[in-house]
Amino acid sequence: MSRRRTRATEAGSISVEFACILNAAGLAVPMSIRGDTVLRGFDEDIRSALSNEMRKKGIDIRSETVIEDIEKRGDALSVMTRAGEMMDVDVVLAATGRVPNTRGLGLEAVGVAIDKDYAVAVDEMSQTAVPSIFAVGDCTNRLNLTPVAITEGRAVAETLFNDRPTAMQHTGVPSAVFSQPPAASVGLSEIEARIKYKEIDVYVANFRPMKHTLSGRDERVMMKLVVDQASERVIGCHIVGADAAEIIQGVAIAMKCGATKTQFDTTVGLHPTLAEELVTMRDKRP
Repeated sequence: MSRRRTRATEAGSISVEFACILNAAGLAVPMSIRGDTVLRGFDEDIRSALSNEMRKKGIDIRSETVIEDIEKRGDALSVMTRAGEMMDVDVVLAATGRVPNTRGLGLEAVGVAIDKDYAVAVDEMSQTAVPSIFAVGDCTNRLNLTPVAITEGRAVAETLFNDRPTAMQHTGVPSAVFSQPPAASVGLSEIEARIKYKEIDVYVANFRPMKHTLSGRDERVMMKLVVDQASERVIGCHIVGADAAEIIQGVAIAMKCGATKTQFDTTVGLHPTLAEELVTMRDKRP
């Protein structure tokens, strides 16, 4: 029996997650993306490692492919790319992104500034150009994550009602993509770190988990630490593999406390776990 076909376009976290869900449900998933690989904005090693794992699971990632036209033909949808490629599919999932839904609220009329992406402009205290109006969450288009919106709201409440001026810190916020396998990240990517710091050290591990030596599954894990050479502080951590999101939460706490690579190295690993690799990486990448 042939598998039914679906199609996902673009390469953000939502697109990646749904492509993995549909693939796991038994659908054939050709995935067209406009860029070179998935998850633009994430560390390059995360992007590469996750792309490899998705392809191994049967997801057909088609890089630098732009959809020009979709036409209904009988029971199928005919999709045409800018390069002239045609294919018939059953369903098209277009993950094209989103913008803040602020139009029509009359915000500009009362003096609240809106940027070119329709986001409400705020300062570090989440205050708009109108002193009595504050804005938090996705409408400000800062970090569009539920826990961030909650923390921003709590900071505003502390400022207004507890007489404790509080600003949400938007650095060091962990994030995860619930793909298969999942990916998670906190801190700076390698590229960002090289721009911000004079010298950095990079540690990368790519391995097959012990459990898969028994299961026979061809699934690998990528773990990466980015370190400021001068202070030895860990300034970035990036993971692709099972339980990546669970692991990154603990790393985020350590990084918030200013943990150094030496402190990682002198922490005893818990064997056999994926996370123990974070405290056993010794070899710097050239």
